[in-house]
Amino acid sequence: MFVHSVYFWLNDGLSEDQRREFRHAVELLLAIDTVECGFVGTPADEFGFAGTPADTDRPIIDRTYSVALTVVFQDIIGHDGYQTDPAHLAFVDRYGTWWKKVLIYDAD
Repeated sequence: MFVHSVYFWLNDGLSEDQRREFRHAVELLLAIDTVECGFVGTPADEFGFAGTPADTDRPIIDRTYSVALTVVFQDIIGHDGYQTDPAHLAFVDRYGTWWKKVLIYDAD
């Protein structure tokens, strides 16, 4: 199993509609063939998103990100296929200027 976790901090000034569009675009990445399962969430419902991942608020928890993506692949080969999939490349091309920061954590 290979777990790919991505945390996006969106640019200030994006409209609520743009933030919803971004989250929807992230959700569409879960349809890429090599994805075994995945999850998209936000730290709080501040953008009107339903289904936040957790209602936790402890000093050790970072709740500053805008959208989180966790994707599980069978192995690194699945991950590498995801990275070069046309849908993923189109997402980065379309939305790459919408975030001010992105952090990625991979675990194998």
